[in-house]
Amino acid sequence: MPFVLLGSVLALALLSAAGAWVYGVYSMSDPTTSILVGMRIDGSRVSVKFPTCPFEKVRTVEVYDSDSEKLLWKATDPKTAEGQQGAVTLWRTDDFSKADPRSMPKALPTYLDVASTYAGTTDGTGNTFNVPEVTSAHVPEGKYWTPSGLKTAAQLDAQLKCRNRT
Repeated sequence: MPFVLLGSVLALALLSAAGAWVYGVYSMSDPTTSILVGMRIDGSRVSVKFPTCPFEKVRTVEVYDSDSEKLLWKATDPKTAEGQQGAVTLWRTDDFSKADPRSMPKALPTYLDVASTYAGTTDGTGNTFNVPEVTSAHVPEGKYWTPSGLKTAAQLDAQLKCRNRT
């Protein structure tokens, strides 16, 4: 009898641990909990807003063709205050200390992956965007398209739990 009770307790503990692990994996991969990045496309101008805390600065921006995984553009060290706070115009090379290539592709791929890293850390964020969907959204000035609807720069930044750096 004690072995049956011990076996039942052990089985219950293993099932609980497995359930907690499955829940953890599910909740970490849940797309509704990811940090949103915003995009707007105005003609040939493609702008992105990466969320930042007031004490953070964007260090690098990379743009990839999602289908081929080909790097389309990489820029480092934004020169403008807006760029340092995550509001960048892609392929505007003069706004960065270093950017390559200098020109935008003649036709954008259907899906763009955009990613950034923050200065002084390995942290960063990014999203994949459906270019035709963003283009057809006719995003008003001062807002960015996201999969969760139109957002302002302040709304995108507010996703982060910013604490004063000490």
